[in-house]
Amino acid sequence: MKNAIFLDRDGVISDNTRHVNKPKDLIIYEESKKGMKKLYEAGYDLFVVTNQGGIELGYMTHEELNKIHEQMIKHLKSYCKIKDIRYCPDFKKKSTCRKPEPGMILELAEKYNIDLLHSWMVGDMDTDIEAGRRAGCRTAKIGRVNKEADVNGKDLEDIADRILSYS
Repeated sequence: MKNAIFLDRDGVISDNTRHVNKPKDLIIYEESKKGMKKLYEAGYDLFVVTNQGGIELGYMTHEELNKIHEQMIKHLKSYCKIKDIRYCPDFKKKSTCRKPEPGMILELAEKYNIDLLHSWMVGDMDTDIEAGRRAGCRTAKIGRVNKEADVNGKDLEDIADRILSYS
């Protein structure tokens, strides 16, 4: 079984001060590139699990989101490899994939034979932490402290250092 890092996108990998509805809107944090490189080089498989309710709300299409993700992968390729991306297009309707539901994490864990007990969900929202805990992962929170998270930090590079020194 493999160990993995499940990463939220907006606010963790990329700037979320503006909605990311087009590839040109995607701004990847430098600290995220460094943090993802550290985790990848330490042997973790990297996955992105992201709520993208803008699809249901009509702000973007599945095709536009795929173009955003293609650009993200291209920008990160000299730092790490993202093994797979899952997104939830739902916003209003009842959903098993929209975090805090753990559906995206569980689907990836089954597909790639991931050891959830030794894997991490990294997010900037309390719903990310809840999804990780419900999936059986350790959790890491960026930004405002969440007492339920196993570790808290200021950015993805800080979180990577904390994950790699976690015992």
